[in-house]
Amino acid sequence: MRVAELGLDPRIVEILKAQGIEELYPPQADAIGPALLGENLVLAIPTASGKSLVAYLAILASVLRGGKALYIVPLRALATEKYDQLRAFEPLGIKVGISMGDYDSVDPSLEKFDVMVATSERADSLLRHRTNWLQRLSVVVADEVHLINDADRGPTLEVTLAKLRQVNPKAQVLALSATIQNSNQLAEWLEAEHVTSDWRPVPLKQGVYFDGLVHFVDGAVQPVDVEEDDLSGLVTDIMATGGQALIFVNTRRSTEALARSLSRDVRQKLVEKDVDHLAKVSEALVRGQEEATSMGARLGRCIEGGVAFHHAGLTNDQRGRVEKEFRKGRLRCIVATPTLAMGVDLPARRVVIRDLNRFDVNYGLTPIPVLEVKQMCGRAGRPRYDPYGEAILFAKELDDVDELMEEYFRSPPEAIESKLGSEPALRMHVLANVATGHAGSEEELFAFFNRTFFAFQGDVDSIRGKIVEVLTFLEKEEFINRHDGFLKATFFGKRTSDLYIDPLSAVKMRDALRKSRDDPIFHLWSICATPDMPKLYLRRGDYAWVEQKIEEAEFTFPIEDYDFFLAEVKTAALLDDWIAERTE
Repeated sequence: MRVAELGLDPRIVEILKAQGIEELYPPQADAIGPALLGENLVLAIPTASGKSLVAYLAILASVLRGGKALYIVPLRALATEKYDQLRAFEPLGIKVGISMGDYDSVDPSLEKFDVMVATSERADSLLRHRTNWLQRLSVVVADEVHLINDADRGPTLEVTLAKLRQVNPKAQVLALSATIQNSNQLAEWLEAEHVTSDWRPVPLKQGVYFDGLVHFVDGAVQPVDVEEDDLSGLVTDIMATGGQALIFVNTRRSTEALARSLSRDVRQKLVEKDVDHLAKVSEALVRGQEEATSMGARLGRCIEGGVAFHHAGLTNDQRGRVEKEFRKGRLRCIVATPTLAMGVDLPARRVVIRDLNRFDVNYGLTPIPVLEVKQMCGRAGRPRYDPYGEAILFAKELDDVDELMEEYFRSPPEAIESKLGSEPALRMHVLANVATGHAGSEEELFAFFNRTFFAFQGDVDSIRGKIVEVLTFLEKEEFINRHDGFLKATFFGKRTSDLYIDPLSAVKMRDALRKSRDDPIFHLWSICATPDMPKLYLRRGDYAWVEQKIEEAEFTFPIEDYDFFLAEVKTAALLDDWIAERTE
């Protein structure tokens, strides 16, 4: 189906033509009808199959008729990317804005925009602050909606969608998802049309690497020219065909260590012109830092060798430079954590997934879900540039080859499940509903939660029981007042909700402030002991100095879990050093 045949404003057709888009992919053609008619839609198709374009056209059709749109994304990096892409349509007279900042404020200037791109946390905070323009939305897009399955981000995305549909039932909802097992369930929950497909614009070859050979799912075996180490060989091998590589590892530290190691071998394969250009990019990146950091310097050194690392610790400027140089083909390889697979449009001919496990605080080393691995694999193959994409898993033993193929390539992705039933999520969102006046009684609160995906998938009676337990905790800790079924937040409850923290964190900090101690390390430890604060776990050499710190600070109170306590004290010590401006 040709874009010119869709009956769009001719200016949209011209802008897309300038971007090289004149024809829709098959899944886009299936989805565009309901999208342009203003119907709710769940579009579950592989990475790089053109989900965003369907959403953009639905937004433009509505906004040019006087509507207003909200585009919700899970990551700040993705928000920036969508904002840049949507701004291409500003010549039509529409204003595009972006909001990912302070959750504790309302920005009145946001009202002037026709299209607003926001992270799900920011969209939720705008709802908490009763932002009036949200009631005038005509289109809501939820990108990467399968992240409802994510324990950290999922509950906020789910509650935001449920609230937006409650305050604005006439708004069109477009939910964009990876291919998942139960996307039809999401469509039923959102009362939406359901379009799903396995079609990809670039053919995908999937295989497992072991000892110099890639064993592909179709039975083919391809030798890889390995000189020094396996990963270097996989990168320089694809470079020889004019391609680039994207390698996924499970920690930030691993991205940096591997990028540094790869850059030595990749540099030797670069032509002089690229070496000179990358040296200038590296120098500009290091010189352009507002505040010099050792990470910026390390990134600069990797870039000189044609490789970069990419993780959530990079600044927007660093991330932007890395992505720009990779898109232009000058950087030959990026080593990234899996967040890069989450919608950020940065494909490569060869994707290698080195690590298939990650550390979980509660369970130790756990396997990465099939859905997430398939998303990483989906980054293989650049439309219009690569004739094919290769997704390669890394086996440690020969016996692993068939097992990995079976588990990750021949198995369907997991069904997604709501994570709103976890205690921290329910505490936060029950309090937020009361504190913002969204629910003024227990019955209104139950009615709201009955609209969530959590209720759609679960047992209504058990959900009601969980909410009653949370209300009892909130009343006992003075977050809310309950009287004859009516609910009202206290000042403490409102402030906690505005600050976007777990009520249990607020309790721990309040109780610490009531104690007679007033030394900084005690208050820093109180903050680090909250569920909201990420902890630094101990390395082998840390135990002696952390225990000495505990002795010096006279922390003599009873402790529930000593290992957690040590991690909290180490984190507090880091903050103390940072405040005192001690060197890295």
